[in-house]
Amino acid sequence: MAVLPLLIALLSIIFFASSPLAKAAQYSVLSYGAMPDGKTDSTKAFAAAWSQACASTQPATISVPKGSFALGQVRFQGPCKNNAILVRIDGTLVAPSDYGVLGRAQNWLIFEHVNGVTISGGTLDGQGAGLWSCKNSGKDCPSGATSLEFSNSNNIAITGLASLNSQMFHIVINACQDVKVQGVRVSAAGDSPNTDGIHVQSSTGVTILNSRIGTGDDCVSIGPGTSNLWIENVACGPGHGISIGSLGKDSQEAGVQNVTVKTTTFTGTENGVRIKTWGRPSSGFARNILFQHAVMTNVQNPIVIDQNYCPGEKGCPGQVSGVKISDVTYQDIHGSSATELAVKFDCSKTNPCSGIKLEDVKLTYNNQPAEASCSNAGGVASGVVQPTSCL
Repeated sequence: MAVLPLLIALLSIIFFASSPLAKAAQYSVLSYGAMPDGKTDSTKAFAAAWSQACASTQPATISVPKGSFALGQVRFQGPCKNNAILVRIDGTLVAPSDYGVLGRAQNWLIFEHVNGVTISGGTLDGQGAGLWSCKNSGKDCPSGATSLEFSNSNNIAITGLASLNSQMFHIVINACQDVKVQGVRVSAAGDSPNTDGIHVQSSTGVTILNSRIGTGDDCVSIGPGTSNLWIENVACGPGHGISIGSLGKDSQEAGVQNVTVKTTTFTGTENGVRIKTWGRPSSGFARNILFQHAVMTNVQNPIVIDQNYCPGEKGCPGQVSGVKISDVTYQDIHGSSATELAVKFDCSKTNPCSGIKLEDVKLTYNNQPAEASCSNAGGVASGVVQPTSCL
């Protein structure tokens, strides 16, 4: 009969060991001195919680309860001793209101050299309005900090996060592999400078799903070295659209390839789907791009390729873009343009765009057919295409 209690004990040990609750070590930022009052500096507490979670040999959860936590710059450094850290945020993380504190720091919250980190929930408040005012007044101001960056990291998930009023970019994915961004809400004023929603560069296998982005710059910007990027069910506006580029700033530059942007809406944005390159020599390229199922509402430039980007007319006047753009498909793009010119392909003289496809595109201006313009662009149109294709 003694066998039965022993068996029950063994089964309970096995069950407990196999349950996720048993495996994840728990670290609350409150245990390290964080205060949810929005005033007390909790930077050291967050860093200490991370240090413990990163050193754990078993999966770890860092919990941030409800309330408001004042944070300076925090660097979440890896590599860690486990590949499963969940940062569960139920509260709001608040950046310093004085932009001088972070303005020259490049980043507010940065994860580097980590593997298997998930950020779930929460709100990041970058308190960027003061810096925007400085920039918009023409004064000499710091460039500002990105609110959240993952750099040189793999197997990352960002889910259910809200980012408000970043000083500069909201979320940056740099030199990462296998990243899933889902259910994210990004919000900043439509005239806030350089506040890109999600910026991806030098990364592969990034997916952005089911997100709403309204900001003062690109909703999503796609930089050099990005491949196998999937964007689906994203609402953009206000903002500058979803942009590949700018590319070709450097003469030697990695290209962009295998990008899918599908089921998107653009409302009152400056651009819809855009590819933008500097008008000067470069080894860069953009190829195998699909823009599919997009609805435009009062968008100034719904479909645009601009290979003559030269801000301030410095460093590129009189030159042509070396970036080669090829195999770009626009499929099922509908809606209204805020300007007469709804489709603009302004490609490089020395490296013309090739393999451009327009399929079932219908864009109107003031309920009339809009216009299209092509320079150095080759391709085909099929199905109903309005404005009439200039390819």
